[in-house]
Amino acid sequence: MLSNNIEKLQELGKKTYFTTADVAQKFGLLPASARVFCSRYAQNGLLIRLKNNFYTTAGQWENLTRNDMFKIANILQVPSYVSLTSALAYYEVTTQAQGNYQESICLKRSVSYNVRDAVFKYYKLQRQYYFDFVKIGGIFVATKEKAFVDAVYLFSFGKYKFDYSALDLKKLDKKRLDSLLKTYPAKTKEMVKRLCKT
Repeated sequence: MLSNNIEKLQELGKKTYFTTADVAQKFGLLPASARVFCSRYAQNGLLIRLKNNFYTTAGQWENLTRNDMFKIANILQVPSYVSLTSALAYYEVTTQAQGNYQESICLKRSVSYNVRDAVFKYYKLQRQYYFDFVKIGGIFVATKEKAFVDAVYLFSFGKYKFDYSALDLKKLDKKRLDSLLKTYPAKTKEMVKRLCKT
């Protein structure tokens, strides 16, 4: 019975993550029973709980790519998009290695989630600054210019630290930066201009 369950879980584990509803359907369980099932298997180390009703298998976790981690970042807090140094590294605008550290912008609250050896960090922005992100391969990620502006905005107010000396600012579109900055405070605009001159 256990080996049969593990086999079915491995089939579910081919996806980056799955829900208790997926488990209920796969095993023919009621929703409440599926939640108990997942909780029990997480306690045994066969499943990893990402958030309420969202799981991945321990085997799948070991093989997750950066893009898989970004997909998980998108679902841990909704709505959100990958940004800041994580997105800048994704676009190869920075040489700063991120490792298992994913940074996102969100609307609800600034919070950090620790899942095994990975950290998912969220920074809350006002709705007026929540824009200019795209969907690439199923992932919501800031454009490279917006990722830079997000970082500078938070940095200019002492809410974020980043190594701007590791940035290759020549990879950013200056006209696009100017357009994005129209709605931002003077402090952020001045810092962007100063960094782009150095």
